Amino acid sequence: MTAAAPPPVPSRDIDAEVRDVLRDVLALDAETAEGMTADTPLFGALPELDSMAVAGLLTELEDRLDILIDDDEVDGELFETFGSLTDFIRAKVAA
Repeated sequence: MTAAAPPPVPSRDIDAEVRDVLRDVLALDAETAEGMTADTPLFGALPELDSMAVAGLLTELEDRLDILIDDDEVDGELFETFGSLTDFIRAKVAA
C-alpha cells in the first residue's frame, strides 16, 4: 500500500510557506520574515543566506511542498528577491 500524496498547497499559502522556511532555516526573527515583500532582496542582503544555506533552503522547500528542484533551475536570479523565489516555488507547486 502506498501513501497518498499530500494535497497541493493553495497558491495563497506559498508566501507563508516560503517565509516559514526562510525563518526556520536561516533562524530569522518573525518580524524580519513577516516584513518581506516581493521586492525584498535576499541573496547578498541577508548575511544568513550564504551558499550553504541555499542548499538547506532548497531541501526544506522540496520536503515541505513536495516538489523537486533540479540543479539546473538554480541560479542567482532565483534568490534575488523574495518575489523571485515565491514566483518560482508557486510555479513548481502548480506543475
